[in-house]
Amino acid sequence: MTFTALHRVLGVAPGPLTDQLLDEAVARGVEEIDDLDWKSELPPVKGLSQTDFPKDVAAMANSGGGLIVYGVRESQKAATERVDAGKFDEGYERALRVAAINAITPPVFGLVVHRLGSVDKRAVAVEIPASVDGPHLIYRNEYFGAPLRNDSDTVWMKERQIEAMYRARFDERRHATEALDNLFVEAARGRNIGERAWLVAVGHPRVPRFQNRLTREEVRQVLRQAESVTSGYTSGGGVHPLASVDGLNPRPGLRRWVAANTATGDRSVWKEAWASIHHDGSVTIAAAVGGHPSGSGSYFDGWQVESSAIEAGVADLMALVQATAEATGNDEYDIRVGIEWAGQHPLTLLTTERYGYTYDGQSTPLYGYTPVETSVNTTESLADLFWHVHDLARDCVNQGGISEVRLIRPPARDEED
Repeated sequence: MTFTALHRVLGVAPGPLTDQLLDEAVARGVEEIDDLDWKSELPPVKGLSQTDFPKDVAAMANSGGGLIVYGVRESQKAATERVDAGKFDEGYERALRVAAINAITPPVFGLVVHRLGSVDKRAVAVEIPASVDGPHLIYRNEYFGAPLRNDSDTVWMKERQIEAMYRARFDERRHATEALDNLFVEAARGRNIGERAWLVAVGHPRVPRFQNRLTREEVRQVLRQAESVTSGYTSGGGVHPLASVDGLNPRPGLRRWVAANTATGDRSVWKEAWASIHHDGSVTIAAAVGGHPSGSGSYFDGWQVESSAIEAGVADLMALVQATAEATGNDEYDIRVGIEWAGQHPLTLLTTERYGYTYDGQSTPLYGYTPVETSVNTTESLADLFWHVHDLARDCVNQGGISEVRLIRPPARDEED
């Protein structure tokens, strides 16, 4: 669901940004504020990076996010009438996103573009997310500046403001790391890591967007969607944690929903798994990956982990992040994936040779597994998300001496378009 500055000033609950909402705002004469900017027409697409668009986007991002609406005429800051913003197509939308990335430093990702109105009354609303990467700078030739919204105006930050925003960025980065640490420790707590190795994978939104808590039915839908997404990431095979949790009956937990393990009994305890979706959009997965079956009635030792199990866990986490982000309105996530093992033997990753037999000939014994971290923006293209999953999984198995992934097969880089 969407909750923009327009929803807030009109006193409307989260929901789609519609043409009717825009008409109501104009009828009420809603005034521009820090996070709402009226503009009568779109800037020219040619030379877009040299127009005021990058400055306007950077100013909104530096001020906590907001909404720029093209197709509304204003007088003394107040909306007065709807006008036609101009021609707008997919190429124009792509140009807006490119300008927000290439003409602003650091780039502003995650623009949400809403097309509203009819042929003679077209409007475009560009939603700029809050950012923890400020200050966002605009470069013009050899000069640069950091724009900032001040009520309805755009001003330039002074040196002390820029210094304060850099300090805030570093503080946010530290807090985000602490949040990821806490999630990881919680997800790993209570697992029998002395008997078998466990994969622990967590994702935390960089700027949590607190909205209405997800209902049980909404969580069911998120888990179903995640299973659908993860099947598209892998070529088949592998033991998927989401297949071993109760997605139909999520249980309430402390500021979260918990999908409990369904792999019980002697025959299936080896694939025990747990998942959680937190009210702030964070997600966790914990899955037993050591001691999987090695044949009919036989099992690997608890310290032996098939690389395919790691790949399946990474794919499931990233799919759960995507589905949860869509349901909660989050976009950028910090990700951490690790393997917890407390036994005497060194952790060993297993792969499959060309004849299909599992072996450890390429493995590097690990006396401690270093968690792998990355950041992902869930609004990226499908091809880019595929490569995030692929590269994260490869980093995870590389640590154990395995050179390539086996299950995750994204499109060739020259075929992405």
